[in-house]
Amino acid sequence: MPRSIMAFSSLYFATLLMLVGSGLLGTYLGLRLAAEGVNEIWIGLLMTGYYVGLVGGASVGHRLIAKVGHIRAFVASAGVVTASVLGHAMTDDVQIWFVLRIIVGVAMMCQYMVLESWLNEQAEPHQRGMVFASYMSVTFLGLAMGQGVLTLMPELDLSHLLIVSMCFSLCLVPVAVTNRIHPAPLHPAPMKVRVFLQRIPLALTTVAVSGLLLGSFYGMAPVFATGVGLATSEVGIFMAVTIGAGLVAQWPAGWLSDRLDRTRMIQVNAIVLTGVVLVIALVPLPPFGLLVTTALFGMLAFTLYPIAVALANDHVDPEDRVALSAMLLVTFGLGASFGPLLGSVSMKLLGPQMLYVFMALCTLALVLFIRPERVTGEHLSEDAPIHFLPAGGNLVTSSLSAAMDPRVDEQQVEEQMRDDQPAQGSAADQDEDQDDHRPG
Repeated sequence: MPRSIMAFSSLYFATLLMLVGSGLLGTYLGLRLAAEGVNEIWIGLLMTGYYVGLVGGASVGHRLIAKVGHIRAFVASAGVVTASVLGHAMTDDVQIWFVLRIIVGVAMMCQYMVLESWLNEQAEPHQRGMVFASYMSVTFLGLAMGQGVLTLMPELDLSHLLIVSMCFSLCLVPVAVTNRIHPAPLHPAPMKVRVFLQRIPLALTTVAVSGLLLGSFYGMAPVFATGVGLATSEVGIFMAVTIGAGLVAQWPAGWLSDRLDRTRMIQVNAIVLTGVVLVIALVPLPPFGLLVTTALFGMLAFTLYPIAVALANDHVDPEDRVALSAMLLVTFGLGASFGPLLGSVSMKLLGPQMLYVFMALCTLALVLFIRPERVTGEHLSEDAPIHFLPAGGNLVTSSLSAAMDPRVDEQQVEEQMRDDQPAQGSAADQDEDQDDHRPG
């Protein structure tokens, strides 16, 4: 095993445990509510609440880590998640569950920020590619393993919530006992909304559509699978196959992305993806056929985001790439927040298959909007094409991932961060100024 991976094994293990718990919790809640006959719109709202919490958690995370440090922030956040998960076992009130999902999203984003800032600061420049790719691979693996628990334990009882709680409790251990040096305090990443809207509209549109697709998938696909007749154990396989296919597709998609026109790749991806989701929606498929088509869906849907990220970086200068990551986080988060809600409304009105009809409409809009001839190259970066790297595409990352990304010039990022800080003053003034900042 590469030394760069072994050096961060404790942080990777904490990430793995978090994602196993998170992946299991999201699917379990969807299946549990569907089994109890809860309105699909409420199910969508719960999943929307989680993504809203993730996006809002970026601001909370910066403040918390600045005040109490990385380990205390991680411990506090994991404790909040554990308590919130157990709160689901104490009541069946979906309104309370909605609040709990927002709290879980906020706390988990704080945890991601701790882990990413730690990996970013401790990784040597020559390690960053391996460290970044390994981190993303662990997120996929954890999400897939979380679905596997449902295959082994298909009965929808409180034992699943206990397993999720155990995962978030145990993720404290590797962070608490690590001998890694604590990272330096965080600095908020600036937002340059107008600049990015003018420079990279195609990439931002693709990221937003990716958020709609993956938010809908994570939030409502378990409900769809149940609606078309899959048992709980089969739903776990259905979800795990989709996520696993998305992981496997990262590397061939990256190889092609570094050699072909990325805008054209997005367009072709969207065309094929439209056909795949329409087949899932409109053609009665046997279980094996559904697994094959959902694997194709995973390969295409999970590669849209990293290709769009690479395309965006192609047209942004290195010193703006941390700000770009913040913009991409918000854009994806907005899409992921609306996806489950819109998908659930479609399913409520016309049946479970409408989830994938809604996805087809999203990808069709992408087909119509993405045109290679619209890319003028006016703002093309000198180091384009930027090297493709795997990306989770599921908001299991924060804007800090840009700093960890080896495509970012570390010295320029540090200079940009210093430029964005207020002038030196008293300690009290600096603390107040820091609290007034809002990260992307």
